[in-house]
Amino acid sequence: MGKTLIVGFGNLYRRDDGVARHIINALLRHWGRPSLDALDDGWDRLGYPVDVVCLHQLVPELVETLKEYRQVVFVDAHVPTEATPPIYVAPLTVEHRVPFVYHQTHPSTLLALAQSLYGSAPTGLLISVQGHDFDFGEGLSAETAALVPAAVARILELIA
Repeated sequence: MGKTLIVGFGNLYRRDDGVARHIINALLRHWGRPSLDALDDGWDRLGYPVDVVCLHQLVPELVETLKEYRQVVFVDAHVPTEATPPIYVAPLTVEHRVPFVYHQTHPSTLLALAQSLYGSAPTGLLISVQGHDFDFGEGLSAETAALVPAAVARILELIA
C-alpha cells in the first residue's frame, strides 16, 4: 500500500462543475496515458502508482477502493467567494460530515467509513477549482479553463 488515487467528481453537463474531468485528463496526458471520455469513469484502468477515477458524485461504494491507497486526492469545483482562492487545497479530516444535500457524500465521510470498516483510511486532500458558469451545457468557461494548468501543477507537486 503506497499508491495514490485521484478522484475527480462533478457534473460534466453543468459546465464548470465538470472541471475535475478536464484536470484528470490533463494529468493522464502528462503521464502519457489515454484520456477518459465522457462515459469512462476509469475503474477499468486501475493499477498504476497513481490511479484516477471520475465520478458524477461521490458514493459510499468508493470506500472499498480507498482501502488500497495510501493517499487520495479529491478534485472538484467550487462557487467563488471572497474568502476562497481560485484553487483551494485543504487536508481532509476523518470524520462523518452531514452533507448540505443528502444525495451528496463529503470526502471526509468516505475516509471515516474506510476507517470504520477497514481500520485505516488514506490521507486525504481536497483540491477545489473555482467555477464561474454552472449552467447546463458542456465545456468550461474561459476563466475556469485558465485554472486547469495550475491545478494540474499543484496536484503533481502534492503527490510527488
